This record gives sequence, C-alpha cells and structure tokens, in this order.
Amino acid sequence: MQKNEIYRAAVSGFTSEGLGVCRVEGCAVFVPNAVPGEEYDLRITHVGSHGAYGKIETIITKSPHRVNRLCPYAKQCGGCDFWHIDYEAECEIKAQRVLDALNRLGGQNLSRIELTGAKTCVGYRNKAQFPAAPGKKGPEAGFFRKGTHDLIPMERCLIQPEAADKARDIVIAWARQYCVSAYDETTHTGLLRHIFVRHAAATGELMVCPVVNGESLPREKELVAALRKGLPGLRSVALNVNTRKGNGVMGDKTRILWGADAIEDILCGLRFRISPRSFYQVNRDQAEVLYGKALAAAGLHGTETVLDLYCGTGTITLCLARQAKAVIGVELVEAAIRDAEENARRNGIENARFFCADAGKAAKTLAAEGTRPDVIVVDPPRKGLSADVIDAVKEMSPDRVVYVSCDPATLARDVKLFGEKGYRLQSAEAVDLFPRCSHVESVVLLCRDV
Repeated sequence: MQKNEIYRAAVSGFTSEGLGVCRVEGCAVFVPNAVPGEEYDLRITHVGSHGAYGKIETIITKSPHRVNRLCPYAKQCGGCDFWHIDYEAECEIKAQRVLDALNRLGGQNLSRIELTGAKTCVGYRNKAQFPAAPGKKGPEAGFFRKGTHDLIPMERCLIQPEAADKARDIVIAWARQYCVSAYDETTHTGLLRHIFVRHAAATGELMVCPVVNGESLPREKELVAALRKGLPGLRSVALNVNTRKGNGVMGDKTRILWGADAIEDILCGLRFRISPRSFYQVNRDQAEVLYGKALAAAGLHGTETVLDLYCGTGTITLCLARQAKAVIGVELVEAAIRDAEENARRNGIENARFFCADAGKAAKTLAAEGTRPDVIVVDPPRKGLSADVIDAVKEMSPDRVVYVSCDPATLARDVKLFGEKGYRLQSAEAVDLFPRCSHVESVVLLCRDV
C-alpha cells in the first residue's frame, strides 16, 4: 500500500475516535467521515506501522444514513465526530463498540448491548471550554481543529447552549475593546487562555470563568459589567490562574470576581453545588438516565452499606443514599469532597459520609479496617481501575459491583480482571451522554460467585 494511491474498500467498523475502519490488502485504513455500509475509493494519506489513514475520494455505495451536516464547522472542528450520520446509525455504532469491547477484550459472549439514546443532539452540554488565541482582529475563541491546536473560530456550537456562545462572545468583545492579549502556546505569552462556562440546565444558572496566564486581568470590573448586562442567568464570574506551559485548561487557583462561588443544578431530584473545578456530567438529562440504571443495578432495599469510589461531588453517592442504609464516598480532589459534603447538607442527607483519598489507598484502608460494603460502585476516569483497586474490592468481597464507565476498552479489561477475582458479568448496557461525539457511557453489574 502506497501513500497517495487510490484503493477501493468498504467500511467494516469504527474506532473509539469515530473513524471508519476499512481493510486494504489486509491492513486497517482509518477514514474520517465514514458511514456504516458504505464503499469508497480511498486516497491513502499516511502509512504507519500499525495502520494507515485515508480520505474519501469517491463514494461508490452511499448509505441512507449519510446526512447533510447541520453544523457548518463540523468538517473542521475536532469537537464532534458524527454530524454526517443520522442519530439512529450513531447509536448503533456506539452500542456495537461496547459490545465488541466486552466480547473481544473482556472475554464475554454477549449477543447485543442495549443503548439508551438522547432525546436531543442540540444544546445538551452544560460545560464549555473555549480556547483563545491571537487573531487578525485581536483575540478570538472557538475550538481546535481535530488533532491540532489550530483554532477554528465559530459563531455557534450546536451542542452547547446558546448562553455559552453568548458568554464567549462577550468576553472576546471585552478583550478586543481593552486590548487584552490572547495566549500563544508556542511562546507562552499573552493573557487570555480559555473561556470556561458552566450552565445549569434545571435552574438556568450560569458561571463564566476566564482562564489566564497571569494573576489578574485588566478592567475586571468592566468585564463583570458586560457579562451581567448580557447574560440574564449569570450567577458567578470567576478567574482561574494557569501559568503553566502545556495544554492543561484549568490552574489550581480560582478567585471570584463577582457573585457566588458556585452555581446550583437539580439532578435526580437533588440539588447539587457546582464549583469551577467540580466534576459534573455534561449532559444532565442523560446523566439522570445513567444514574437510574446504576441504581437499578445496585439493587438496594434500604439495608445495605454502599461504597462509592471516584464519587466526585457526590452525585451518584447521594442518589444511592436515598435507597441504602449508609453510603461512603471517596474522591481524590479535595474541592470535590467539600462540594459533596455541602450537597449532602443541602439535601438533608445524613447517611452519607465522604473522605478525600486516592481510590486505591482508600479501598485498601477500608478493607484493612474490616469494612464490608454490600455494594461497591465505581465510576473511574477513562484509564479505568488500577490493579490495587480491584484487589481491594475483592478483599472487601461485596455481593455486587456496579461499574460506570466512559471507556469501553478499559471497562472490558477490568471486567476480565474482575472475572479472575470471582466476579461475573450479570448485565451490561450503554447510555449516550455525548450525541454527535464518539464517547459513550456504560453500566455493568458484576456479581460475586457464591
């Protein structure tokens, strides 16, 4: 196979990044903008040791699931992957990805995975992180081109609420008016790095948090005044300091410029405090579906002790607490634990306690103390569980483990490891929290052999 040569091939699957997989001379070719069931003439753009990349020159067989993109930036922006596919086909791709991972990597023999799709693909994200960069007319903000840090300015991101775009526009207009420089990654100069916006779907409250390469902003009062005038739901304006090199968004220090230090949202009938660095699922409506499935898998009757590892601000923990005798939440981020404790107080929940620790160390400590939870819930980051967490879970020997995952591959790996510890997969399903994007959430129930 040669670069720039054209080959005919059909789509046989999709990667975790949403690229189509075609086979040419036994080699995998990864193709953007692919649709299931289509056949192409592909031009090879790169040949590597583990596969090749190609682009569609001609669609030989066109799928009825191919649609015109509603988003004018979709071909350039790296934020979304599936605007060229109807939502039905997108859900099938995601369900198949979870099924393939559990069978191939997890050693299972499942015939199907049920996926609960979203009611809307538009305006669902409650968190926006707009990178800023120098432009011809001054600072501009948008999203990066896929695989690069080339900024694509935009007027409207369809998966964000309109209030997020409005907040971005106000900050950029203020920066241009007062000659506030945008950050340049290559030289580590310039002030405005990101525009971070959080929106509470149930309450309408809004937080705007510029992230800066410095300790302060010029004309902070003018920025606050512009935001208050233009954003009716505004409740908080914060300033986050990030002077480190690299592409990390948030720094460790945050200062409130105006209003409250957090916003509040309602999830599963509970009120949650959301500060700038709190973890909170970006799709509130689908998070309610996801947590409902996790609660159903836990099978609580009101007599159980439950351990929730990676509890964040206590969203799942407090939902569990309403159906359990006692719940323990563990989280590494200290600010998240403070929010979790406050969330428990606000909701009048007294049978939940939280402590700040690494999940592995906390699980080991609890096991050594003789804590024997009936159910353990884990919702780890994309990298999944470490071996010491799985060992500690085994040591505490809960009857059930409910695993909420944002990555099918690491979920499948851990399901296999749990199987080696005597925990068998009882059920698995998926929930789409990220319409138009390649990510997918899963919930599985593992039960101890008796």
